[in-house]
Amino acid sequence: MGELRVQLAESGADAERLDQLTGYLRRELLELDVEDVTALPAGEPPPGTRALEFLAIGGLLVTFSEATEGVRKVVAVIRNWLARGDGVKRTVRLELDGDILELSEVSAPEQTRLIELFVSRHARPGDE
Repeated sequence: MGELRVQLAESGADAERLDQLTGYLRRELLELDVEDVTALPAGEPPPGTRALEFLAIGGLLVTFSEATEGVRKVVAVIRNWLARGDGVKRTVRLELDGDILELSEVSAPEQTRLIELFVSRHARPGDE
């Protein structure tokens, strides 16, 4: 089973807007054949807070069973989300097994190349 950490950012977005965008993307990702999509824990809550869990705003943890195909499908949905920014700069940081890919304002062909490289580094024999 794989876990992909996703961190979203949008230029000028406040915490409420980022939380809203994260919710939209979460719902889209849950339509895929993934195990789960949850809020990304940000670590220990600051001292003195009563929060049960400190969550990263704009962060998602996507759990899937099909390594290569799962990553490919999730990244395709995220790429579409980036494209719907209507001129607002959006950035997505993906982390899988310590490998990081950050997508923002690169050309579509460059995004495709970077995504394929990222996915291929996590392919297991027989996954493709």
